[in-house]
Amino acid sequence: MVSLRFGAELRMAIDKIVPGVAEAVAGIESGMTIMISGFGFAGVPNDLIHGVLDLGVTDLTVISNNAGTGTEGLAALMGSGRVRRIICSYPRSKGSDNFDARYAAGEIELELVPQGTLSERMRAAAAGVGGFYSPTSVGTDLAAGKEVRTIDGRDYVLELPLRADVALVQAQKADRWGNLVYSKAARNFGPVMAMAADLTIVQAKEIVPLGGLDPEAIVTPSVFVDRVVHIDNDREWDI
Repeated sequence: MVSLRFGAELRMAIDKIVPGVAEAVAGIESGMTIMISGFGFAGVPNDLIHGVLDLGVTDLTVISNNAGTGTEGLAALMGSGRVRRIICSYPRSKGSDNFDARYAAGEIELELVPQGTLSERMRAAAAGVGGFYSPTSVGTDLAAGKEVRTIDGRDYVLELPLRADVALVQAQKADRWGNLVYSKAARNFGPVMAMAADLTIVQAKEIVPLGGLDPEAIVTPSVFVDRVVHIDNDREWDI
């Protein structure tokens, strides 16, 4: 009975909600690798990114689908010269001027990764898998320096896990334990990034009471989340 009672008290005490963005991003340091969710404009945690910008940290490696657009969020982080290297699938898109300028000047390194491979490399890190073989990029510059193995008559490239120190993720709803649900395309890479980072920080549009999320609808369980900050996203970002 004592152990059961202690477990119940511990569950009631868990609260991962932090009061603001500054508290959410506290402890992020120069030289870290940061995963940032988003697919185009959907699901990008702009407020958390600007919190990192306010910290003044430098020499960052960023893992993201895109390389930022417009003047806010990841684009602002790149424009400030804080990003040393980016690992992404679509570095150039409409409005990616800050990345284009930095890359042309030789001020940022780029590792281009096919989108499915990017997601699977993060999933491999989350699952503790040492790597996987993929036919994508065989015979292209993206396979340079990588092991190639023939399996059942087809060539495959060895891809290694992709892990980060921190993941910045946007969710639609969260409870105080850190359980998350997402909204449509805004889900994108958030779940796998939350699993592949040592520290997962979430900005959620809504905070609901415990029991307010259907257990069958929870996409990211609380075990993968460390901090949650409520951002209602009424602010219109200049993108």
